[in-house]
Amino acid sequence: MSGIVFDIKRFAIHDGPGIRTSIFFKGCPLRCWWCHNPESQKQGIEQLDFKFKGSTQIGWKTTAEELLKEAEKDRPFYEQSKGGITFTGGEPLMQAKFLIETAQLFKQNNLHLCLDTTGYASTKIFQEISQYIDLFLFDLKHLNAEEHQKYTGVSNKQILKNLSYLVEKGKEVHIRFPYIPSVNDSEKQLQEMASFLKELKQIKNISILPYHKIAQGKYEKLHFENKMNGIHEPSKTEVENVKIFFEKQGFDLKIGG
Repeated sequence: MSGIVFDIKRFAIHDGPGIRTSIFFKGCPLRCWWCHNPESQKQGIEQLDFKFKGSTQIGWKTTAEELLKEAEKDRPFYEQSKGGITFTGGEPLMQAKFLIETAQLFKQNNLHLCLDTTGYASTKIFQEISQYIDLFLFDLKHLNAEEHQKYTGVSNKQILKNLSYLVEKGKEVHIRFPYIPSVNDSEKQLQEMASFLKELKQIKNISILPYHKIAQGKYEKLHFENKMNGIHEPSKTEVENVKIFFEKQGFDLKIGG
């Protein structure tokens, strides 16, 4: 079986514990306004026109065996740092069969596996993949259903269901919270999220991912609509205040991946 990835990043230190190799799967069912990898959204291989650079291919076909060969290059670093492999994207679960095959092969070779996920997939898929994943990096963007639909293009109902499922099954889950001014930064919204996560009890780790404009040039180069025009990056003080807020609620916080 083959799948489509669009990047492999070695020596990653923000995608889970230790030194990691991050494998970026092509395709995502969400259309988040603040997406930093808009070129990853469509599942197939694309030829995209960049200003000044011309046409560039985004994505290539590969197999689980080929990815394992790439990952094995840095095994000594994983072992020394208690690192491993992170499947990210895009949304890896859009290629569920390929992801499961790859994860199964990697676990047979004793690699620590993280899955960075939007949580948007069937619970059946989560049941299958959870056999192989050591740590879920679970994006939680908004608890309000209408607002989530507006800013991401999909409902959060299945996402919340899957998060609850993982917790019920005793899986290790770290929350990734993209902190976006004017989208999910109000005191009421933050309190709702803290209350929801406290009810799950097992959730202790939260990473705040402050919005930044690093992808703004990418949208311009690709001629993509940028819906975040006019939205400011949160200040260090704003981010620190959110960190303190969640810490007071009993969570372990860090800023960044």
